[in-house]
Amino acid sequence: MAAEKWKAKSALLGSAVTQAVVEYAQPRAGMKVLDLASGTGEPAITLAERVGPQGLVTAVDQSAELLAIAAERARSRKLANLEIRVADAHSLPFDDQSFDVATCRFGVMFFTDSLRALRELRRVLKPGGRAFFAAWGPVEQPYWQSTMLTVQRHVGAPMLVPGGSDPFRFAAPGSLAAVLSAAGFQDVEETIRNLPWTWLGDAEEVFEYACATAAPFRPMLERVPEAMWPAIRAEAVAIMERYRVGDELRFGADVVFSSGRA
Repeated sequence: MAAEKWKAKSALLGSAVTQAVVEYAQPRAGMKVLDLASGTGEPAITLAERVGPQGLVTAVDQSAELLAIAAERARSRKLANLEIRVADAHSLPFDDQSFDVATCRFGVMFFTDSLRALRELRRVLKPGGRAFFAAWGPVEQPYWQSTMLTVQRHVGAPMLVPGGSDPFRFAAPGSLAAVLSAAGFQDVEETIRNLPWTWLGDAEEVFEYACATAAPFRPMLERVPEAMWPAIRAEAVAIMERYRVGDELRFGADVVFSSGRA
């Protein structure tokens, strides 16, 4: 429900990261591309536009509901070269050496066993095919500081469940590259980039969106006493307004980019 409600503004929020992933992957006409943890369809849809009608993009996610949104978005753009598959990254339902390129935007951090998942990804890539990843950099950046870190300051409890899903699992320099190397990828690269992370609208909306869609933080959010929410919301909005430029809240995002060759 949250993904459907916020899909337009969410697409704008992540558009610069999407474009950066696509440019990083350098898709060419006729390629077969696998997009892992595709969610509501990016960068899969943009990739499908790039590879053209002779190419094919397969969008994979564990959520059929999110992929249904991706499918509808593809139909609205008349893209017949995007297919969706409900699947687990740890056990991909594809033959060996099936894809030229693989992408994953903000998904690799949530793989239960990242080494196993990346070995599985290498299996389905053609020899010499590359995998491209985008993951969150440090939590200490404007978007997270004004949302989840603000909540944490009020409740005083851990922001994430120890050992659970962690959006910042690969924030430490070199950590994602190390897993790629351990999984057998060659010519591994990693860099961190600051990209636009912009919300068109008011700060109250951003806070609602962040709380509705940030599943790893759900245990912390559920611990917040009802009486605390007005103060938390007011503080979060005040922090976000520091980043306002006209009708936009321009947070910026520090994003880890990493790739490797099968």
